[in-house]
Amino acid sequence: MTLSVALVGYGWWGQHIARRLKDHPGFDLLMVVEPATEAHGAMIEAGLRPVPSFTDALADGVEAIILTSPNDQHDSQVAQAVAAGKHVFCEKPLSLSAEGARASVAACEAAGLVLGVGHERRFEPAILALRKLLDEGALGTIMHSELSFSHDKLIHLPAGSWRTSKAMAPAAGMTQMGIHLTDLLISFFGRVESVAAVTADRSLGWETGDVVSVQLQFEAGMTATLQAILHTPNFIRTHVFGSKMWVEIRNATHPDTPGGKVTMERYRSIDDTETEVFEWTDSVTANLEAFADAISGRAPYPYSAFELVHNIEVLDAIVRSAEEGIVVRP
Repeated sequence: MTLSVALVGYGWWGQHIARRLKDHPGFDLLMVVEPATEAHGAMIEAGLRPVPSFTDALADGVEAIILTSPNDQHDSQVAQAVAAGKHVFCEKPLSLSAEGARASVAACEAAGLVLGVGHERRFEPAILALRKLLDEGALGTIMHSELSFSHDKLIHLPAGSWRTSKAMAPAAGMTQMGIHLTDLLISFFGRVESVAAVTADRSLGWETGDVVSVQLQFEAGMTATLQAILHTPNFIRTHVFGSKMWVEIRNATHPDTPGGKVTMERYRSIDDTETEVFEWTDSVTANLEAFADAISGRAPYPYSAFELVHNIEVLDAIVRSAEEGIVVRP
């Protein structure tokens, strides 16, 4: 079964998604919405059909809309897509406000439509292996986690890019990378009880900053820290400490960059360690395939309404904490 889709936005990530969809047997990419018409020539050369307006994506024949548009457009575009009877896959963040996330989730649920979100890291084999260990209780009591997602892929953005502004990309790297980490933590440990966040502008001169660091406490009792840095070589690390064992995962490359290895180390004692190496896999496409499977009824989409909304509640709390210098309860 082939899913007919329209892609909205042809920036850095929109181009990546277009390359993944263009020759995929499970998708028929009907059009790409890009208001910047000067980009249409290159899009045509890439074998795509550019259109200038979001309303084009609401046409008959489009079953699902994939949003890679600026963050502040997500709420209204999800609402318009749902009103037109389209399933929606929204790149992260789902919304810039908890209120917006609740509205989008509720609208899709009421209409019987699938709402996907661009948190592809859940589909990485090493993350799936860690989740299995957590589900089995192999780590014992979870004490603490340390997560990092940093890179320098965006340092050449033009002045005035929406990704550099507080209004559209608040709390430095939170909407770029950090929100992937809160998604993982919520999926592992559930509701966040409190956050304390700080941001800094060390080198890029962006209004939103280029470093964010967050401390989290969970209702279940464990703690966590996360960091997202926008000007350093690629560094992706997931480390969970349990009373019986700790597990560390290191990703050599970004999810959009094939070829790197992913290493998982399990440590119980100096005489009891295991190291497993995973090949890079296309987790971005895996997420899109899961979205299509949910639409066809082959399998449920593996994100709960609670997780989708609570991640944005946590984002709200992190932004407020960084701005006001206080601990915030989501």
